Amino acid sequence: MAEHEQLALFDGAFASPGAGALPPGSPPAETPAGTALPPSESSIPILRPATLPAGCSWHVVETPAQAIGFMLRTSRRKTVGLRVTDDGLMVTSPSWVPRKQLAEVIRSKAPWILRKLRALHERQRHLETVDACWQHGGRFPLLGVKVKLLLQADIGAIRYEGDPRQPGESDTLFLPLQGDSSPDRIRERVYAWLQLQARERFELRLAHYCRLADVQMRGWRLAAPNGRWGSCSSDGRIMLNWRLIHLPAEVVDYVVAHEVAHLRHMNHGPDFWREVGRLYPDFAQARRALKPHHPGSLPLI
Repeated sequence: MAEHEQLALFDGAFASPGAGALPPGSPPAETPAGTALPPSESSIPILRPATLPAGCSWHVVETPAQAIGFMLRTSRRKTVGLRVTDDGLMVTSPSWVPRKQLAEVIRSKAPWILRKLRALHERQRHLETVDACWQHGGRFPLLGVKVKLLLQADIGAIRYEGDPRQPGESDTLFLPLQGDSSPDRIRERVYAWLQLQARERFELRLAHYCRLADVQMRGWRLAAPNGRWGSCSSDGRIMLNWRLIHLPAEVVDYVVAHEVAHLRHMNHGPDFWREVGRLYPDFAQARRALKPHHPGSLPLI
């Protein structure tokens, strides 16, 4: 299969949360939910998630820099894996690795871990969904507007009160879930619904800007890459990150216009930016609004 050149929006501008596989190396201590670890002059806040993922336990290891809290999951894998997620450091370890050896692995990788956690913390300061609350009565962002979330087990299907194409602060999304459903379950249902909204809106905006540009794309798809809001390949295929649906409508339009402009210019030269400006004259303001946000920092399913 031939490989095609692909241009991505802000590709490489940010480092996405990483993963590492390491050979196996005082037992980790437990801390209560929401308890910050002892701060130092350059420490970063590391909190125990209110709800741990299934099969995980919370542990803390003291390192020379600061204490590091992490979620631990044992598995049949042969190596110790480190991964920074939206909830913090996830460690996956063979069940036979002693806790003392695991603590040594954490200490040996502390600079890498703290660098990733610090980057995550900085991104989350700008995170559009940082105030999203995945519970009955919480709110989540739709096109830049915080929509209310209510659980109602007897409604049978998801119902939206308002117009999701032009959401308002009084809009409400009703989920057919019990009131004590877990945050992960609630978020999963909301994300499934949001992806449907993203597909519908992006389809319409792509058609609009392709007409303006008098171009045709070979196809398009939704995706969820950690480092890109969108991309366009040299064979005319566009990818859009579904998490854009969290952001204001003008930001969505800028990203769509940006990728459609690549159907004429597979570069970021002057002609490309003139085409973006022709398609979306207010692109500079929307571009500035998008820049603080990183797709890898938006919540994952």
